[in-house]
Amino acid sequence: MPNRKAAKTAKTRISRVKKSSRPPKKRGVLVKAAILSSETVFECPLFRIQHDKILEPGGRQNERDVIRHNGSVVILALDNSKSKKNPWIVMERQYRHAANQYLWELPAGKIDAGEEPLAAAKRELIEETGYRAKKWGPLVEYYASPGFLGESMKVFIAEGLRAGDAEPEDDEEIELRLVRLSDVLKMIDRGAILDGKTLTSVLLYSRQKEKRTRL
Repeated sequence: MPNRKAAKTAKTRISRVKKSSRPPKKRGVLVKAAILSSETVFECPLFRIQHDKILEPGGRQNERDVIRHNGSVVILALDNSKSKKNPWIVMERQYRHAANQYLWELPAGKIDAGEEPLAAAKRELIEETGYRAKKWGPLVEYYASPGFLGESMKVFIAEGLRAGDAEPEDDEEIELRLVRLSDVLKMIDRGAILDGKTLTSVLLYSRQKEKRTRL
């Protein structure tokens, strides 16, 4: 039999979270954690790991290990010259050692120090696929794993594609495909796509596209 007192407490906590869902502010600025001390415990060309002692906005002291990263861009490159309803999407298949398998993904890459996100997206699209795009626009920005990873991922939609020669880096071996949106959604449904940035970007784009069609 469930503990009624515990259930009541849980409901109260949920209610409080809903009422205080807005981030605390001070003079119009979002309150962030105060960094009491910060130590770089590991660093490589791609990221660094910080061990931070912090005072959180709620007043609690904590210690956090955070992977700091310049951020990444993701490109949802669309060829809608033949069908705007069901465009072709530029997809990549490559081996990912961390996942220990080949994954289907959208083109993506790291933002270099001092580089603007849109410039990084244009560079990465050329490097990985050879495509250039006439029209660019933002789709979404998100954090893939904010519990320990400070990497922000900015997703751009690229349209009006023109094919060219790819310029992959030495450690990149990429298989390139054009896949219809409807087929990518089928791949998602049957679990053939496991990459988070691809799931997020394609599903959000598809949802927004459906809403525009209904209007």
